[in-house]
Amino acid sequence: MDYIIEAIVACFLLLGGVFMFIGSVGLVRLPDLYTRLHAPTKATTLGIACILLASTIMFSIKNGTLSVHEWLITLFLLITAPVTANMIAKTALHHEIKMLKRSKGHDLMEPARHRAAPCQKKEQE
Repeated sequence: MDYIIEAIVACFLLLGGVFMFIGSVGLVRLPDLYTRLHAPTKATTLGIACILLASTIMFSIKNGTLSVHEWLITLFLLITAPVTANMIAKTALHHEIKMLKRSKGHDLMEPARHRAAPCQKKEQE
């Protein structure tokens, strides 16, 4: 039984390490800010979730009780990573950081830059 649990934990650790490595390489290799946001928010978030799942399995079996700390960390990470990426993208958009020419969505950038925030719309009315 212990061998099977250790094999499952090792698989999740390896899978998490692979996703973290892919996300790190993507962060370094992707050409502009908008495409770089995908690497840490998708691949590394999935990687750290796999590592935390391995930790949950290991400590739950070792201690004989359900380990909740890792679930709370995973929940916090899965909630905050997309929100952070969205805020970084909006900040880059408002600071007019340019996209690559070959990127899609150039026609959407101009209307989004000049769109007023909800509080500004109320003040204008």
